[in-house]
Amino acid sequence: MKEQELEKLEGTVEYISFHSDDTGFTVLGLAVKNETELVTVVGEMVEISEGEQLSLLGEYIAHPTYGQQFRVSVCQKTLPATANAILKYLSSKSIKGIGPVLANRLVTHFGDTTLDIIEKSPDRLTEVKGISPRKAQEIAEDFKRIYGVRMVMMFLSKYNVHPSVCVRVWKKWGGASVEVLTENPYLLCNGDLGLAFVQADSIAMEMEFPMEHPHRICAALAFVLRHNLGNGHTCLPESNLIRISTELLGVDRALVEQCLFEQISSEELVALKTGSRTLIYLPELYCAERYISGRLIIARSAFESPDIDYSQQIDLLEQNLSIKYESLQRKAITAALNNGVFILTGGPGTGKTTTINAIIELFEQIGEKVLLAAPTGRAAKRMAEMTGREAKTIHRLLEVDFKAGDALTFKRNERNPLDAGVLIIDEMSMVDTLLFESLLRAMRLSCRLVMVGDADQLPSVGAGNVLRDIIDSDMLYTVHLQEIFRQAAQSLIVTNAHQIVRGEYPDLNVRDNDFFFMRGTSHQAITQTLVDLISRRLPKAYGFSPKWDIQVLSPTRKSELGTMELNRCLQQSLNPPEKGKNEFKFGGYIFREGDKVMQIRNNYDIVWDKEDGENGLGIFNGDIGEILQIDKSSRMMLLRFDDKQAEYSFDMANELELGYAITVHKSQGSEFEAVIIPLLHATRNLYYRNLLYTAVTRAKRLLILIGDENSVFYMVDNNKKMMRYTNLAQFLSEEQLIGEES
Repeated sequence: MKEQELEKLEGTVEYISFHSDDTGFTVLGLAVKNETELVTVVGEMVEISEGEQLSLLGEYIAHPTYGQQFRVSVCQKTLPATANAILKYLSSKSIKGIGPVLANRLVTHFGDTTLDIIEKSPDRLTEVKGISPRKAQEIAEDFKRIYGVRMVMMFLSKYNVHPSVCVRVWKKWGGASVEVLTENPYLLCNGDLGLAFVQADSIAMEMEFPMEHPHRICAALAFVLRHNLGNGHTCLPESNLIRISTELLGVDRALVEQCLFEQISSEELVALKTGSRTLIYLPELYCAERYISGRLIIARSAFESPDIDYSQQIDLLEQNLSIKYESLQRKAITAALNNGVFILTGGPGTGKTTTINAIIELFEQIGEKVLLAAPTGRAAKRMAEMTGREAKTIHRLLEVDFKAGDALTFKRNERNPLDAGVLIIDEMSMVDTLLFESLLRAMRLSCRLVMVGDADQLPSVGAGNVLRDIIDSDMLYTVHLQEIFRQAAQSLIVTNAHQIVRGEYPDLNVRDNDFFFMRGTSHQAITQTLVDLISRRLPKAYGFSPKWDIQVLSPTRKSELGTMELNRCLQQSLNPPEKGKNEFKFGGYIFREGDKVMQIRNNYDIVWDKEDGENGLGIFNGDIGEILQIDKSSRMMLLRFDDKQAEYSFDMANELELGYAITVHKSQGSEFEAVIIPLLHATRNLYYRNLLYTAVTRAKRLLILIGDENSVFYMVDNNKKMMRYTNLAQFLSEEQLIGEES
């Protein structure tokens, strides 16, 4: 809608029925001159208080339940001018430290000049009973904060910058925000503010910044490095960084090279000469890899001593549990007890869980306190079920510090370490570089570390390839379990998974086990078969819940057999629209009550509750839940994730996707009763061995491949590794050499 088509509305805020600090979405009642009834106003507005004067541009809409509403596109605010309006504004507790009683005293004393006094002469506030010099200063600072945010919003609103970004800008630069961004709008694409380089570049172009300005080139270099963190790279070769940045900027290569040299000289970026090439890092990633390598070698060295023979203890454990450990398991148990850092790897059915349980039992027997953790909620839940002990997500273990601002920090660190003698981390392949650094910083020097994982699975979503790099460095004691135990060997899921990882084709012809192949020659036929399996055949044959026991895994999001298209088809079959079932449209999806959904990014601020009264913060990337209720009037949803319930505003739907079909990457750390994988027309970048292996090993009771044999065979043959630019393995080797020389 063009601005000239928008209607103008002015009035005073009488009440606020809803406001989201995260998105700025607000529902309020506005008193408009010559109108007998209040106008319901909805839209994104930041720092709104009762009693304020608003000047709005927007449109009237007809809500099916709540009638006519005014939807805001542009919001401008002015301070209340009359004594009565000021009293209402201050009584709403919009300024910290002022409630109804103090508001009445202030307005009685200063009248309609009250707000001018707060802004320009805050020392005079002490004339009012109950206000000390310190309290006067606090009131003035909060007033300044509120109107500072508004100044930032007025400055950035013409560039369509989201209100939540404006709030972060104010938190970062305060009253200098407008001046700072006028001088360098490219600061908006700093990682903690959340704008892409293209958007910041568009703003700068409107401000007539020259294309060759150093601010622009430096911002592009940092943006390319940050963007590639999402591709798993902790660094980039210098030549790659220069080439990509030059293409992005459309300027001469020499200018990019000069800016890069200056960024390295000023330590804004880090250059590392390694062999015949130079790697360029963001400083925090360079420091993280350096810290990880040094800390692991220290932890290893702290427990260097003659090996203790635990054979008798292991024999007794076998006797008590009526089991028999194979030789590599016994070696792993002993190694874990004799080393400061130990890595246990192995595929499905090789006895990792049995081995870990023995390690925990023996550590506890010698008086060590053992903590268990995993990267995701589902992985932690599985770990708890397998060990019979409490297991937490790594984030929960480290205690996210929500008071520390927008940057993710933890309460557990060097100054407040974990109270543990042994820390065991499962699904280690999913742990990225920055999270692992935080974990190591929270370990006491006297704490041992046991890492468990399958290095043949996909690496972490975040930057780094930590488990693979540690193993490849050959600097830390590692045991790789290989023997498939008899019970597991009866499962085609297990045996085919091991064949796949060895580069052998899985058996696609057996029809009476837990691994099936169904031929499909077109996208339409595969989709139809898949929907029929989930909605009718598998529930009838196995008693599976269509929504909660069966999971579709796809290599991609945006193909005809990608998750977006499959989710639409499965939603129509498993949760079709019905009278009385609320729904709303957001992005490319319709979200409906009863839908299976997945959280697609970490949100550390969401409040959740359990039926037993427990509550906490945080819903995390990969968590799968259900939409219980949708309230269109308040634009709110109630969701359930396992035993937790949380409220989401409609605007937070950008953190959700339908969850009937998810990507293989998002499935890491999870297991499902039944998994269906559609495969057709393989491409090298998306269809490769590790992806197929990871997908197959997500299934507990049933695995079905639908597609053509050639796609399956192509994936097995395509041993393209998830190549990631990192230097952790080399750093570990260097730390070892330093230790030997000292």
